[in-house]
Amino acid sequence: MPMPGYVFKDGGPIPDSELRDPQHQLNHQPGATPVMETKDTATITSPSNSVASTMVTPTSSASASNAPSESHALAAGEHEEIGHVQKGHEEGEVRDMGWNDHPKDVPQPLVGGLPNEELWTLVRRFNKQMYHVKATNAPLLGGLDLNIVDEDEFSPDKLRSNLERLYMTVIIGLMGFGKQIARLRSWREPRRTAGFCAAYFIAWVFNLVLPLILVTFIVLIVYPPSRPFLFPPAPLALVDSKTGGVQTPHAGVLGSHDSATGAPEKHKGEAVEQEAHNFVSGIGSIALSSAVGKHEPGDPNSDPINESVPDPTNMASDAAAAKQSAQGANPTAKHDKTKQPMEQAMWTKMRPIMHVVGEIADTWERFANALSPTAPFPQEAPRLRLAGVLVPIVAVTLFTSPAMFMKATYAGVGFGFFGDPLIWRGLDLLNRKVPNWQKYLELENSLLKGIPTNAQLTITLLRIGEANKAPLPPPPRSDEPPPSKPASLNGDDLTLDASNEEIHDAIHKDPAEKAAEEHAAANPPEKKKHKHGEHILGFFKGTTKTGVDTKFGIDNVRAKLGNKHAKDHLGILPNPNDPTLSGPVDFKGRYQGQKGWIYVSTNVDIPTVSFSTESSDGTGLQPEKASAKFSIPIQDIRELKKIGGLGWKSKIVVGWATGKTIADGLEIVTRNGETHKLTAIRLRDELFNRLVAMGGQKWESW
Repeated sequence: MPMPGYVFKDGGPIPDSELRDPQHQLNHQPGATPVMETKDTATITSPSNSVASTMVTPTSSASASNAPSESHALAAGEHEEIGHVQKGHEEGEVRDMGWNDHPKDVPQPLVGGLPNEELWTLVRRFNKQMYHVKATNAPLLGGLDLNIVDEDEFSPDKLRSNLERLYMTVIIGLMGFGKQIARLRSWREPRRTAGFCAAYFIAWVFNLVLPLILVTFIVLIVYPPSRPFLFPPAPLALVDSKTGGVQTPHAGVLGSHDSATGAPEKHKGEAVEQEAHNFVSGIGSIALSSAVGKHEPGDPNSDPINESVPDPTNMASDAAAAKQSAQGANPTAKHDKTKQPMEQAMWTKMRPIMHVVGEIADTWERFANALSPTAPFPQEAPRLRLAGVLVPIVAVTLFTSPAMFMKATYAGVGFGFFGDPLIWRGLDLLNRKVPNWQKYLELENSLLKGIPTNAQLTITLLRIGEANKAPLPPPPRSDEPPPSKPASLNGDDLTLDASNEEIHDAIHKDPAEKAAEEHAAANPPEKKKHKHGEHILGFFKGTTKTGVDTKFGIDNVRAKLGNKHAKDHLGILPNPNDPTLSGPVDFKGRYQGQKGWIYVSTNVDIPTVSFSTESSDGTGLQPEKASAKFSIPIQDIRELKKIGGLGWKSKIVVGWATGKTIADGLEIVTRNGETHKLTAIRLRDELFNRLVAMGGQKWESW
């Protein structure tokens, strides 16, 4: 299927940038042969657009820098497994795949080879990770776009996101590995442990331990069915890391299989995400700033409310100063000349630490996606490449004695210590002959080339939906707590040394505890008298809410008088009782304080995003009638940035006082440098995902 922003020539996709020559447009009209529409989806007429844009004229032979990424090519190509979004439809129409439907009513699967729950998990985590992207024409060494640039600015919220990714990928993976080792060492699964033990000592007798380990790795990589055979899976929270036996999950019930606590979840992956959030929240003073989102990437440049609110992350330093005062010291900014330099040095050092954490998470995700690829990425080639690296090492270990190995190691250590002049001369020559040679040696540009991170996988899946005019519906929202009941588990499939009764007792709540909870729910205790502290806190909360309401009331008046910051605050606290959502074609929002809709038009020659104060009434926006405030061709977008409705401090205060969700905004920067700021968008992440996935741009993450 063709992708918006692409046509096909000689069997391959060509970006819109090549179609901007008027003569080229006459020779190659965009579009593809329409096919029959499926019956299980509703059809939405996408808004039309009469705005013609002036285009730049590049040559028809695209250079390497202008060629589409592998993600674009995979999204626009043919797929072996077909999901509902990949089925045919009439040209020029966008299908609603269940954007406002209950998850059970959404077609299954949306993308071939991937259950909807796993797809939504990827999209939900993508929404938390991506804040700011810019288009680039630089060559892609790894073939995939959406790489994180080296010079992106540090913010605690980005650090929080990377630490959460580290927990959900690396730490959870290492915990699973550790529990597999505990199960093997415990001899609670005697046949499996005996097999490993026999193989190890036979290899030890013949001096083949290292070749055996490497061959085992090769088998696990190349032949996926060997993985559950050698290492049978079990719910993470159900296995005791010390004994290798069955334990009662820390959450008291086995509500999820892949989380450390076993906490219940309403949708797949939510328990691990909540664990990751709490993991970050429990780390030091810098993690405190990360947990509350200080200096969020989308913070507005100027927010009067934000400037007048105290900084809650100063609690740690203030507490330390209070302790010193109690001990007789009285440090002040005048006397303590080390405070500001040390704080500045610490924040400066956080940027490389953030990069290291992100690189570790990216590398782990790439290895995971190489071992278990997700369509449309190649299924066999990544595994064969990884195994191919180990085969020569196996051959070397077969013909190398331990003494020879140690001798070669000592020789390498000696050369590294005494060969400094030769090493530097060699590096200098390499820098002159092959600039940026370090980039070519990075795993993502060598061994893991073409293997995506989860973010790169997600944007490819989003592009599949856009290529087929069937945008992926957003992940379901968890407005209610998950049920406190065990997740489905078949005890007969577990190899743990425990009976079905023992497993049942471990994953279910104790009957006495359950009865006590039911009795407490049926007979709520009498309300206790509020303590003085609670009265004071309630007083301040009520006073703060009154102040917030007054502030927003004043903003309404100031906005009518033309104040720019006041206009940005209009509509950021949507009515929680209004269940009306929108998408995939129109999105409720504001532009320069005016209430309206952001329309994404794809049934025209030049796909556009526009804003109008008039509703389409379900028939699509007519710009000549609705007087669109602006209309931007998708291919002209050069930067997308999520922005907060309020600054981070005022967001905390307003959220605490009102209990409402704040609707954030989006900045769109065009190739001409024009910036359009959209605010109060309830489906901000979904609009961002559509705009990122629609065009032929190659993005960099900032």
